[in-house]
Amino acid sequence: MDSTTSSVLDTAAIVVVGDTPWITSYAGALRETFDTTVHTVSTVSAARERLRQTTVDCVVTDYDLEESTGIDLVRRIRDTSATLPVILGTTDGSERLASEAIEAGVTDYLAVTDPSDDTLTDALRRTERALRRSQRSATQRERARQFDAIFHETRSATWVLAPDGTLTRVNQAARDMVDTDADTVVGDLFWTLPWWPDDGQTRADIRRLVEAAGAGEFGHAVVIQDAATNSSVLDLSVQPVTNERGDLVSIIVDSVDITDRVDLERELRRSEKLHRVTLNNMTDTVLITDEDGEYTYVCPNAHFIFGYTADEIRELGTIDALLGDDLFDRERLADEGVLKNIETTATDKAGREHTLLVNVREVAIQDGTLLYSCRDVTKRKQREQSLASLQETARDFLYAETHQEIAQHVVDDTSDVLGLEASAVYLFDADENHLQSAVHSQAMRNAHGPLPAVHADGNDLVSHSFVENEARFFADVHDADRLANFATDLRSAAYIPLGNHGVFVVGSTEVGVFDDVTRELADLLAATAEAALDRVDRESRLREQDRELQRQNDRLTALNQINETIREIDQALVQSETREEIDHTVCDRLTADGRFQFAWIGTLDEPSETVTPQAWAGTDRGYLDTQSFPVAAADVEPAGRTAASGAMTLVSNVAADLRAASWRKDAISRDLLSVLSIPLVYNDISYGVLTVYATTPDAFGETIQSVFAELGETIAAAISASERKRALLTTSMTRVEYTATNPSFVLTQLAKAADCTLTYEGGVQQTVSGNYVFVTVGDVPLDDVVDAAAGLRIVEDVQRIRGGDSGGVVRLRLSEPFLATELADHGAVLQTATAAESNTELVIDVAQGVEVRHVTQFVSERFSDVKLTSKQTREQASEHGLYASVLDQLTVRQLEVLETAYYSGFFESPREATGEDVADSLDISPQAFYQHIRTAQRKLFTALIDDHSPVVTRSLN
Repeated sequence: MDSTTSSVLDTAAIVVVGDTPWITSYAGALRETFDTTVHTVSTVSAARERLRQTTVDCVVTDYDLEESTGIDLVRRIRDTSATLPVILGTTDGSERLASEAIEAGVTDYLAVTDPSDDTLTDALRRTERALRRSQRSATQRERARQFDAIFHETRSATWVLAPDGTLTRVNQAARDMVDTDADTVVGDLFWTLPWWPDDGQTRADIRRLVEAAGAGEFGHAVVIQDAATNSSVLDLSVQPVTNERGDLVSIIVDSVDITDRVDLERELRRSEKLHRVTLNNMTDTVLITDEDGEYTYVCPNAHFIFGYTADEIRELGTIDALLGDDLFDRERLADEGVLKNIETTATDKAGREHTLLVNVREVAIQDGTLLYSCRDVTKRKQREQSLASLQETARDFLYAETHQEIAQHVVDDTSDVLGLEASAVYLFDADENHLQSAVHSQAMRNAHGPLPAVHADGNDLVSHSFVENEARFFADVHDADRLANFATDLRSAAYIPLGNHGVFVVGSTEVGVFDDVTRELADLLAATAEAALDRVDRESRLREQDRELQRQNDRLTALNQINETIREIDQALVQSETREEIDHTVCDRLTADGRFQFAWIGTLDEPSETVTPQAWAGTDRGYLDTQSFPVAAADVEPAGRTAASGAMTLVSNVAADLRAASWRKDAISRDLLSVLSIPLVYNDISYGVLTVYATTPDAFGETIQSVFAELGETIAAAISASERKRALLTTSMTRVEYTATNPSFVLTQLAKAADCTLTYEGGVQQTVSGNYVFVTVGDVPLDDVVDAAAGLRIVEDVQRIRGGDSGGVVRLRLSEPFLATELADHGAVLQTATAAESNTELVIDVAQGVEVRHVTQFVSERFSDVKLTSKQTREQASEHGLYASVLDQLTVRQLEVLETAYYSGFFESPREATGEDVADSLDISPQAFYQHIRTAQRKLFTALIDDHSPVVTRSLN
């Protein structure tokens, strides 16, 4: 071999095992020819020890070794290393030995014939070849490991394709990108796989990349990969893989998710655009200069404040020409680094003066050293001044007491707050339903002309703002569709409602004067005025409430007094037993404390149609003697008017119409200045008139009137009760009989429905469960009456007492009081009521002292076509008092049982109903029935025997 040529043997470390002549010559040749590191050992164990201690590139061993063979060494090496080159040589070679060596894993097998130079040269050449092959294998393994590491990288998806573009392998990162099992698509063309959207264009681009790679070209593309859960942007790299001969063996497709990078780039582009827009449109102006004040940068939005373009500002010269000399202290800026809110004034291109706040800081930008940021606060300064004026206005409002004063302050201060001279305040007149110009400035009058009242119908600008409660600002009021005065010189105008109070109008002869600040200030002025107007209203209501509370206190005091009098009257009425006592008691009590000057009670005398005084009290100074009291609806004394109308009559001031009636002169001459006449009516029956007089006008307020109305009912009820009591005690009575018609009378309805005649002969009860009445049925089946009663609304229940196919007795439970109960309230007793389909016959006993006309009046109100057929005076049996005493002793339940037993025929002989039958109809047990009957009989006999004089009986013998 040529020793001058570089060889892998120069850098190799080789272990030579054995001590035969040829192996010794081989080791010597390595040392002499190459810079090989040679380790010579004789035994297998020594060789293995050397391999554990030293990094070795190759092992060359003889077959014949002490205590073993070279094949045994090969096997032991292969137990630990599958790649280390091992060359076996022998001088006694054979095919069997060669096969065995190959089976053991030898890298090369040398059949050494003799240790000649050719043999050694061949051995060295084959050793070098084994080393080169080992190095290539190591390189391939390293590349394979590197590829696997890249392939299994979790941050990027990788696909391995066959030369025809079909998928052969895919890593886990790519598998995680789709829901599809990747193994099911192995063998499919890459551009058809589920990783790519089915939009045609994307798949066509990927196919071109793969086909280009198949031709040996590298490819690159950015695609949007859609999956079920996300959308991402992938940077695809496609590269071909060839073997040593340059043949294409596979295609590697690698992807990098650049979604975040794309989003960031997109956001950066948006941010840059936003900054450009912001810089061009923000109202603050940024300027950068050097130490001499020469501009190095002018913000493109400088025109917002100064009206100049950036170039025009540069042409002005240094920044002193724009912001003035001595804007700040340079030494102070050097110490602090930044100076904030330096207030200065600057004049814009149109000659208008602006108030600026300037911040100055040291910088190193755009070749400049000083950065100025300028903010225009002109409007804010104006607003501050206007707010100060508005605050003064608000203080003035605190002392205003009327709407007119507040309106005057609004108009006077509008010029200071808004800088506008033309203003007016309209106030709403609820009675007239129009808006009246309360106050207006001279400038408003000059520009607009007269300001007439405006009807609150929403048809013009003022009323529309008020009705809709909507502030309206017009750059040119001539463009408004509700402008009423087309000749007005106003151009800009605002109409702002003042709540429920009116409208504030302000304007100018210039167009477009209402900027945001002016609008805000106008709203504040209007809101402040509205609050002041609300305060005036509240205070006015509070004062009125105070006055009303005082009036109420006065009324309550008077009411307490009158209530005390009423209570005394009520107590006295309870103790009074006759009509005369009642009348006199009422009059005496009403005039006792001097609150009322005079009171009297009169009754209606029908023949003469006058009110006749029955009782009186107080100081009348002959008023009753000078007056007659005719019953008429008008122009007569209040007592006569009340008797005629049946309603309360009030004369608050007798002197108000002194010549209208003569009674007024008589009353006022006796200091009777107000009169109240109250009807005494109970259960629609009139018992006369109570008339009360006071020495002051308006002495009878609404509360006192309602109290007297109740008092009138109480007096009438007391009179009715006394008459009923008197009727029970008297033995004389008047029996009257009537024939009448009333289709709504319950007995008439039932008689018509059952086609029969029904008779009430006594027996009526009022309980918490209803009104019960016993009715005798004519000669018709009882079932017909029961069925007919079920169809009547007034009849809540019907119960058979006795009878069957030819009449009998039923008990009706009614939802309304029966006629007998109502007559009893008037001191009359309904003895019988016989109802047929055509008419009803009534027999009524009227006690002595009870007006028969009252009973006739009552019957006439309940029935029509009333005819009095009989009237006779009769004496009641002396046992009438006994009957009353027995009724007083019986309980409601005992009376119910007793009456039911009586009408059932229990007391007839022979009995028409047994005790068990009656008990069943009452839904009680027979024992309870007999107990109630025995108790009622005992009370009857007690009243008959113990409570009356003994009866003397004599024997005939």
